[in-house]
Amino acid sequence: MKNFFLQFFTWWHGQTLGTRFFTWRNGELVGEDASGNRYYRSAEDKRWITYNGDIDASRVPAGWHGWLHHRTDVSPADEEYELREWEKPHLANMTGTAAAYRPQGSLANAASRDKPAADYEAWTP
Repeated sequence: MKNFFLQFFTWWHGQTLGTRFFTWRNGELVGEDASGNRYYRSAEDKRWITYNGDIDASRVPAGWHGWLHHRTDVSPADEEYELREWEKPHLANMTGTAAAYRPQGSLANAASRDKPAADYEAWTP
């Protein structure tokens, strides 16, 4: 019952009731990515995604992003695509989480900063 109300009143907990109904009536499942996101198309070639978990567009892999935006008509599920040796697997955007990138010298990094070089003199107006 809780899921019904969440789908009816909110969009940030997953697909809404309207999206579920539209998908049921018009959607043809095209494929699913490694994260469990499901990709659909309609007879009019409208394309959409239902997320598995958090709704975050950065979780869409590059191949599926191209298919969603009509850059290609062949979905990643229909082709045998293998990553090249220089390509890394898809990672979601971790900004705002504990796993975010915090380089050395950043205020968000708890490690101490390097001392400036002896010949460095701070600018003063």
